[in-house]
Amino acid sequence: MDNKFSIGEMAKLHNTTIKTLHHYHKIDLLVPIYTDQNNGYRYYSTEQFEQLNTITYLKELGFSLREIKQHLEHRDIDGFLLLLEEQKLFAEQKIKELERTARRVDDRITNIRYARKIEALMTPLTKTLETRQIIKLAGKISSEPDLEINLRHLENQANLSASLFIGGVGLTVSMHDILNDKFNEYNSIFILDEDRDADTSLSDVLPGGKYACVYYNGSHSHSYHPYKQLLEYIHENNYKITGDAVERTIINQYISSQEEDYLTEFQIPIES
Repeated sequence: MDNKFSIGEMAKLHNTTIKTLHHYHKIDLLVPIYTDQNNGYRYYSTEQFEQLNTITYLKELGFSLREIKQHLEHRDIDGFLLLLEEQKLFAEQKIKELERTARRVDDRITNIRYARKIEALMTPLTKTLETRQIIKLAGKISSEPDLEINLRHLENQANLSASLFIGGVGLTVSMHDILNDKFNEYNSIFILDEDRDADTSLSDVLPGGKYACVYYNGSHSHSYHPYKQLLEYIHENNYKITGDAVERTIINQYISSQEEDYLTEFQIPIES
């Protein structure tokens, strides 16, 4: 038979694998034009080159093999245009997701580089912060296992992508506990919704306004010290606490194995 190419030649010419061509044959997506009954060798013709090119092209665009097979079995211009339009929308959505991830990663890079330059640890100061959109899950958190479990609940209930968590997780301590010198229990966990586009009933805000803040180098088990520093600062300056305290971990054990690198910012909302 003239104009025939073995499966190995076909794979080499089209930069694919014999295994892939075997699979295409198995699902009737690309059937060899001739199979030798004596040895089972499979052969293809040049007429099938464009078919394989089309399969590869559509696969690179993100179409499933089922969709490709359906198109090849029922070829028409309108159907092909519809496939492309659907794939274009899918690609545009992926681009938006990647751009969002890139922005979040860039923010984390900026935060960590800034954190490494901070020298005034345990020195309270006043900041004016804008309103921050968050996705929050209320509930008692009093241990590391509680924190991890509640973060998973938050992720699942709000249908969130893990990319949202890159440095964006925070915790709150109730104003009642702060006023009563109780700092070892959180009352909520949250994730910053920096793009302000989450569609969930768990959406909330951290109010904008004046905050007494301090950077702390250490673990939460010793957070009594930064909170006491902040409370003394608030008392000395005749401020009034107006809401729950916020803890934002900037560098933790998942970023550095050295405890002296850990950094958390404590924020307490205040008014004069």
